[in-house]
Amino acid sequence: MKINIAAGILSILLMSCGNNDKVNSQKETAPNFQNKGHELVHTMAQKVGTYDKLLEKNDVTYTYTYQTPDGKTDVATEKYLFKDELSYGAYTQHERTLPQLQGLIEQGYNGTEFWLKHNEAILTDEDFIKKVQFNRPTNFYWFTMMQKLLDTGLKYEYIGEEIIKGNDYDIVKVTFDSNENKATDTYQLYINKKTALVDQFLFTVADFNIIDTPNLMKLEYETIDGFLLPTKRKYKKSTWNADETDAPWILVNWSDIKFNNSFTKEDFEK
Repeated sequence: MKINIAAGILSILLMSCGNNDKVNSQKETAPNFQNKGHELVHTMAQKVGTYDKLLEKNDVTYTYTYQTPDGKTDVATEKYLFKDELSYGAYTQHERTLPQLQGLIEQGYNGTEFWLKHNEAILTDEDFIKKVQFNRPTNFYWFTMMQKLLDTGLKYEYIGEEIIKGNDYDIVKVTFDSNENKATDTYQLYINKKTALVDQFLFTVADFNIIDTPNLMKLEYETIDGFLLPTKRKYKKSTWNADETDAPWILVNWSDIKFNNSFTKEDFEK
């Protein structure tokens, strides 16, 4: 069911206060939606917990597990500082991320520099650092995606409605403005009309030139410290019609999630 946030806010103000100036002031600060798709994404973000609420938590740590169909697995302790989007990952198992290295590898982004350590020794190999430059912002984005879908510079397109396995969905396409003449990622969200949550979405990965054939990601949510987090994920190749093949899924799980760990910028230095 569609929820008109802006109209709801205005209605409450009109009922509670007869001061027209006050009502007009509140109208100006109400969300200014591009279209229906933008409004649906906004409603979803209120449901799962906004980025402002993440900022109130300061930081998070959790265990990240990624497994490919051939059984290769990464297990890492992830740490993020929300305000500056700082990121750290300590990989105790890395069968798909730099598998040629044995023992603990640590990746970090301190706001200005991406860095890598192997068994506490700093590595500067250019190909290795490229992996870090992809992993750090990508892992951070996946954790905060539902909130960051309201970042400035995004474009929203309402595609329509669809029933999938008995669930009614609104479909919203989200793309990114780019000042450069290059491809950017695309997301096609399937927002459950009953729950206002994104049950699944299609996505491209421009960094790896995966822009024509999307991946289909399916999500399961868990309530943690006031947030609805998609802690269980699985994805594989699909089509822009979200068709499912018989191919096996890539599995991604988040566990042991803990907010408010009093991390500081120093915790993300190499």
